[in-house]
Amino acid sequence: MAGHGDTGFMRLALRLARRGLGRTSPNPPVGAVVVVRGKVVGRGYHRRAGLPHGEIEALTDAGARARGGTLYVSLEPCAHYGRTPPCTDAIVAAGVRRVVYATDDPNPTVPGDGAKRLREAGIDVTGGVLRSAGDELICFFRKHVVTGFPFVTLKLAASLDGRIATATGESRWITGEASRRFVHRLRAEHDAVLVGAQTVIADDPELTCRLRGGRNPLRIVLDGRLRLPLSARVVADTQAAPTLVVAGRGANARKVQRLRARGVEVLCLPAPGGKVSFTRLLQTLGGRGVSSVLIEGGATVAAAALAAGAVERLLCFYAPTLIGADGRPMLGALPVRRLAEAPRLGRLRVRRFASDILLATDVVPRS
Repeated sequence: MAGHGDTGFMRLALRLARRGLGRTSPNPPVGAVVVVRGKVVGRGYHRRAGLPHGEIEALTDAGARARGGTLYVSLEPCAHYGRTPPCTDAIVAAGVRRVVYATDDPNPTVPGDGAKRLREAGIDVTGGVLRSAGDELICFFRKHVVTGFPFVTLKLAASLDGRIATATGESRWITGEASRRFVHRLRAEHDAVLVGAQTVIADDPELTCRLRGGRNPLRIVLDGRLRLPLSARVVADTQAAPTLVVAGRGANARKVQRLRARGVEVLCLPAPGGKVSFTRLLQTLGGRGVSSVLIEGGATVAAAALAAGAVERLLCFYAPTLIGADGRPMLGALPVRRLAEAPRLGRLRVRRFASDILLATDVVPRS
């Protein structure tokens, strides 16, 4: 049974785990602390795929002091071999008396194996402490390991009346610096950032993370008809971050060759009407180990992702300005003829970024 002090130590483990966001894929971020007589004697987190998991980092930090103590970890410890040995073996060897974790390992090939192995070794195991926070932390990993598809976040930034640009296409900058800084953090946390060719043509974005110590995601450009200019920054500079252009089959072979000569990967998928299938694209990305995708625009791509039922999370930044009906809308056409066909959203969460407002919500899966 969980004690009153368990939640406080678990919050610390969760905070540590968040340090690994965006760096552990395809593994989940994991944080852990070792506690002896109410005092933290070891702490750690999973820093990068291939490096020791959070439990191992914490046990190493604690050393011999871990014996007889309690290990708090944000995710049920693994009991299988991957790129590193099972964490359960190290926990048993360390002489830990009790293990408390937030949420179960969602890997369908090893359901409950970690907790079972620890209990068989005589260790007291408590699961489900701050479960919802633990679930949120591993949402990218859970979606990928259970379905094979990446978790998709759609980010929109608009005026208060839902416009992403003026009638002439001017869009820099609708939202303020604080909002844009948060978006750079989102880029660092996701495996890939995705935009349409029109966004690149209009804005020529770098699509990199400009935060100190931030990690650049894979840059994906949907370009069914291969209209991307060779002078675009995502093409001209592939040293900063890799670029993947997704074109339709039958795309101009010479243009494909010229893009590849600049270090750009070109993936050709079926594209009826010049539009690449989102489902096919996400299936392909998931198969390559991409566990999370941040969609940043534009309106046509955003609408296509929603129409395909591909979006799990929606983030809408609203700036205190009005552009009017002749401005460009935040969403392209959706195949909605009746209200019952409209995408359904979950509970709205509101956050302030200076003068801007962020509305965050989950997209309810279709039944």
